[in-house]
Amino acid sequence: MPMVMGRKERWLLPLLLLTPAFALMIVIVAYPLFQAVRLSFFKVSLLRPDLAKLVWFDNYLRMFKNEVFYRAFLNSLIWIGGCVSIQFVVGLFGALLLRCKFPGRALVRGLTLIPWATSSVLVALMWTWMLDGNYGVINDLLTRFGILSGYVPWLAQPNTALWGVIIANVWQGAPFFAVMLLAAMQNVPAELYEAAYIDGAGRVKQFFYVTLPLIMPTIIITTMLRLIWTANYMDLILIMTGGGPGYSSMTMPLLAYITAYKRLRVGEAASIAVFQAIFLIVAIGVYLRILQGREKEEMFIA
Repeated sequence: MPMVMGRKERWLLPLLLLTPAFALMIVIVAYPLFQAVRLSFFKVSLLRPDLAKLVWFDNYLRMFKNEVFYRAFLNSLIWIGGCVSIQFVVGLFGALLLRCKFPGRALVRGLTLIPWATSSVLVALMWTWMLDGNYGVINDLLTRFGILSGYVPWLAQPNTALWGVIIANVWQGAPFFAVMLLAAMQNVPAELYEAAYIDGAGRVKQFFYVTLPLIMPTIIITTMLRLIWTANYMDLILIMTGGGPGYSSMTMPLLAYITAYKRLRVGEAASIAVFQAIFLIVAIGVYLRILQGREKEEMFIA
């Protein structure tokens, strides 16, 4: 005989089921976030953490007076924008190619995931060697094809170091875009393409009026995830350039890491991390707001 729950039990049951998830969120997300914000108001040294002193907004004032911070902020914008936009374009073309029928397509799709599955340390070491100014294979190929007249120290020049790391990140992250967009394209009903073909739409029009609108939710989610991951990603930069030469490839996560673990100023590092988190939340909020506005305009026009 089925048990009939009262009104109180029906209200409490969802809360009881959600309690483990809430507890996990508090331990893993809320507490570290609270500690980071709290530390940003203290002057703390890793050598003497017991002598922490409350300095309120001094760490933030020191951060805004530091010229390196502005360089790191600008580099972060270039790093995030360059990586995510190029990954999206390369991933989109990759998804369109992988959707075509050709012999060995399943094998090629599997091999596409190799860069994404490769560890960041290995990717950094591999691209450091490939971009080496003395014996790198990139220089060798470019000189053989006559594009360069001599070898270029890509990672040792201020104007090319950051872009060298961006290329390595694009190589590693583009397969993620390709796989996600390919999965979304495969869910587009074939009847829509047939209807568009009957109406006289070619492949280009089918892509812009059928494929692109239907995979837009996947594009939004994938882009947002890559924005967050890329903004917090510093492994490649740390290994390939260490933020140099000078501060030409220094980004905010790397600056926070160096401030905390090399200069031992944990409070200042926390203030940089908190600023980056706030900036990221605002940027993603604006991004989602713009996309929602466009969707409403399209619905109104339709």
